[in-house]
Amino acid sequence: MPRITKKLFTDLAIWMIGFGLLNGAIFPFFAHMLGMQSEQVFTIIFWAATITAGLVAGIINYTLAMLVVRPRLKILAKHMHIVKNTISDANFTGNWSNCSQDICRVEADSDDEIGESARAFNNLVEALFQAHKIETAVNDFSKTLSSQLELDILSRQALDLFLQYTDAKAGAVLIESAGELTVIAHHGINNSKLLAKSDYIRKALRTLKCQRVEFPENIQIEAVLANFTPREVIVIPLEFKNIPLGIIVLAANRIFDKDITRLLQLFRHSFGLALNNALAHSNLQRIAALDVLTGAYNRRFGLARLKEEFNRAVRSDIALGIIMMDIDHFKSINDTYGHLVGDRVLSQIAESTYRALREGDLMVRYGGEEFLIILPGASCANSVQLAERVRRIIAETTVKDGEQYINFTASLGITSFPENNVEGELELVKHADNALYTAKNQGRNQVVLEPSCINAKIN
Repeated sequence: MPRITKKLFTDLAIWMIGFGLLNGAIFPFFAHMLGMQSEQVFTIIFWAATITAGLVAGIINYTLAMLVVRPRLKILAKHMHIVKNTISDANFTGNWSNCSQDICRVEADSDDEIGESARAFNNLVEALFQAHKIETAVNDFSKTLSSQLELDILSRQALDLFLQYTDAKAGAVLIESAGELTVIAHHGINNSKLLAKSDYIRKALRTLKCQRVEFPENIQIEAVLANFTPREVIVIPLEFKNIPLGIIVLAANRIFDKDITRLLQLFRHSFGLALNNALAHSNLQRIAALDVLTGAYNRRFGLARLKEEFNRAVRSDIALGIIMMDIDHFKSINDTYGHLVGDRVLSQIAESTYRALREGDLMVRYGGEEFLIILPGASCANSVQLAERVRRIIAETTVKDGEQYINFTASLGITSFPENNVEGELELVKHADNALYTAKNQGRNQVVLEPSCINAKIN
């Protein structure tokens, strides 16, 4: 109907009272048509009575509308104001406590448009709280991950957050490096190394698209997942600027709903950025730890690793071998052939030495042409065998300069803990260095054991 004023209930009053007056005004004509005498209906008194009755009926209808409809609309308006004020305050304070779902929800007690309006409002409030929940989750996720650059810690924290916000029961983080996937964090998964061989995981990494696997009920996947029956496994590729970085695997005992999958997409992008930063930081740390020429650890990082290995040896009561190695007559090589050739010699010696070392052994460029070799778990006897292998390989190595072939040798000094029961790692280095200088003084190109090693070998 046409609007008369800017107030709905004022318009309603006008139309209802006006319609009642109209009914009262024309009622005598209907009464006459129904057989009443003109003298009875076309009188001032009868007309006044019918108009009054129409007016009263209009007022009663308006009053009923006010009593039935207006309170519900007031409730709806009141809750809308609460939501509006809460949002306005939360934009500055972050406090959403003034509008919990219980406070802001409106009772939908009818099946008409008023009830539908209440239900639509409740859906709006629910969507608002869901959006706030997602925003909070993403902010927490981003804040937590942006403050962490250590790859292992970052991956564990990210996995914990993925499990927390998705209600998944198990999960794992795999990192891609040189075409290989390595499990760096996992929870609730047995045989986690098998994940790297999964076709679903390989496909997700190759296509950068999520893979979802649903399992029929009452099917136990014993090969990988344990302690619960999975209903769905979701594989989420991690990337930065379309470069694959790794994979998140999540398993739940129910099907992931639509809101969770959308949240996972938001987490995925945040984690991809954080993971890229952590990998860059890790690469920088690795580069900073290495000697550019030889690829060995530099002295600062090498001594830090030596301290870690010594503390582990003391704590776990295991052996730790130390070799100090020096290139014989290296100054004369530099003087004769130049420093560029000398650098090639050092590089070739480092490469040859690496071939002789075991997995887990560490090589440190201690200074100039002097190298420190750290041998976790190696006794004096083990260290001697390895040192002799290194000495022999170096003696058989040559570097070509024009038409000339340059040969070189190395002298090595050895000690080991606990045969040499020192109190600190630097004392081990000192004893190995003393043995090295003995090798130098005895003619070079030989391996010399520190006295405590000799005594242990004799005994």
